[in-house]
Amino acid sequence: MRLRRWLAARVRLDYPRAGRSGATRWVPSWRQVSLFFLFCLGSLTGLLSFLYLQTDIPKNLNDFATQQDNVYYWADGTEMARTGPVNRQEVPLDKVPEKVQWAVLAAENASFYTDSGVSPSGLMRAVTRMVTGGETQGGSTITQQYVKNAYLNQRQTFSRKLTEMFMAIKLDDRMSKREILQRYLNTSWFGRGSYGIQRAAYAYYGKDVSELNASEGALLASLLKGAGTFDPTLGAKNHKRAVDRWKWVLDRMVDIGKLSKSERARYTTFPEPKAQPKPVGLTGQVGYLVETAKAYVSSHTDTSDADFDLGGYQIHTTFEKPKVQALAKAVKKTRDNLDPDQRPEDRHVRIGAASVAPGGAIRALYGGPGYLEQGFNDANASTVPAGTSFTPFVYAAALRDGVLLERNGARTPVTPSTLYDGDNKIAVHTPEGPYWDRSGKIVRATNDGDASYGQVSLRQAIVRSINTPMIQLGMDVGLDRVRRASIDAGLLPSSFGARVPAFSLGTATPSSIRMASAYGTFAADGTHYAPYSVSGLTHGGQKVELRKDRAKRAFSAAVAAQVDDALRGAVQSPDGSAHEAAVAGGEVAGKGGTAQDGTSAWFVGYTKKLSTAVSLSRVDPKSQELMPLEGMGGGGADTSGDTYPMDIWESYMTDRAAE
Repeated sequence: MRLRRWLAARVRLDYPRAGRSGATRWVPSWRQVSLFFLFCLGSLTGLLSFLYLQTDIPKNLNDFATQQDNVYYWADGTEMARTGPVNRQEVPLDKVPEKVQWAVLAAENASFYTDSGVSPSGLMRAVTRMVTGGETQGGSTITQQYVKNAYLNQRQTFSRKLTEMFMAIKLDDRMSKREILQRYLNTSWFGRGSYGIQRAAYAYYGKDVSELNASEGALLASLLKGAGTFDPTLGAKNHKRAVDRWKWVLDRMVDIGKLSKSERARYTTFPEPKAQPKPVGLTGQVGYLVETAKAYVSSHTDTSDADFDLGGYQIHTTFEKPKVQALAKAVKKTRDNLDPDQRPEDRHVRIGAASVAPGGAIRALYGGPGYLEQGFNDANASTVPAGTSFTPFVYAAALRDGVLLERNGARTPVTPSTLYDGDNKIAVHTPEGPYWDRSGKIVRATNDGDASYGQVSLRQAIVRSINTPMIQLGMDVGLDRVRRASIDAGLLPSSFGARVPAFSLGTATPSSIRMASAYGTFAADGTHYAPYSVSGLTHGGQKVELRKDRAKRAFSAAVAAQVDDALRGAVQSPDGSAHEAAVAGGEVAGKGGTAQDGTSAWFVGYTKKLSTAVSLSRVDPKSQELMPLEGMGGGGADTSGDTYPMDIWESYMTDRAAE
């Protein structure tokens, strides 16, 4: 008890001060002032220490800080499109010229490599604000700015500022200065929709960041203070501010010893940036190309859709801009002959087209009138019956596998000169006899215009597009084998319907891409190369492995040559069904086709360099059912639109831009 009373007496606060009178009783002694100061300092130190220990660096960056755009390139390496909400591309610090790095440091944080990650003056301002309240001021270090960009929000409140400082100190201990600087340069806002110095270099100077000089770097560094204020293309006042700031940054680089006076003397002319470019969007055919390439990346890499959407990928496509433009021009030329406003028969027309090189590279697509107008890609649609453009696969199957004329008998080889009945309305037979449909009627094959040709060779049936030999040939080969041969050539298993006699006349619904690829198998001596739209993929400068489908032998070189000969005859022979396509050159081979119910029309033609397929149909927008082509173009019942695919193909293949 005595000890307690003694301690109480010793620590009792002598205030107001005993032994003093008047106003002096209320004046603290120097000892009291010192104790109060030490108490406040200790409390503040304790509070700050507690908050420091409680502040953790999040494991994950802000999605916004890590998200980048994906950049798609044409086959020639020029930029085609960018996708994603953020225009950012990360680059390693080694790719940023040292003078450009120091331009940024001179402008924002010259002591970066020696400080502890925080600005003492900024810390004092924050502490002062703790007493007065309100918002904090600027003056952050680059480490603090990176923390703000990557982990926090952009509000200038005291709590956010204090958290920023503690995180910056911890981050400075965990990361090297170069790593912090690299991350800062890749997450900073430079205006013009650009995050990161790589996209800024393109946005302002149309070049890679590695090509920037100190003068251009000084302008980009100026933008970090506020792109809306210092972008010189936004007005006269902005231009003046930008020039003044640019001069100051260069002079500051000299002051800190990072730019020689002689080099500074060379930079007397302000590096005017180019006018703000129009955004490269997904208008026209570009959207279809991007969609196709993205689907290929998804199916041929281990990259998940979620990772891909975070961006940072560079997708090098196989698409050739001149060919894409020429194909779109050819389709427009044909569409201009239609009058949907006046003729119902010209409405709801869907055209899909694709060009595939012999090795499988997709060189051009036409997916519709425009991606923003019609998102559905008609070049990749699997809804349009191939019609009689399918018959070369029946012919190829017969040449490869022979025919079975007697049940359980031996298969009999056939040749291009093997004769079949080309008359109209002949009964379709199986080894057991006539083929009966479900209604109890014998199925009979018909030719276009009900024409009869007598006995014709199989080659002639392809050259002149005679249906009846092909439908019977399919039955003799076996529809399972016809299906297998067409899959081996490049059509997808999902393209096929019921295996009934009409199967051989093209009830399958392949896409234009697949049809062009499959015809290309005949041009490639019987080897099928799967179509692909991406030739290379990188992420942050690192190559991403693409799984490429292996080439497969579909037919022997001899069989492919025989099919190629017949398709060449269809174009080059005076009586060939596709003779009009001969205007595209003496080596052209190909065939047109129409569905038996008149709901689709095709033309597929190829050279040794390119195979192109064009499909045309009409689709009811409500039911999505195919509509007849009869009457298209205003010719009444005598026209069916079946010539339009060939017209498009001819116009495209004779355009020098497509060469």
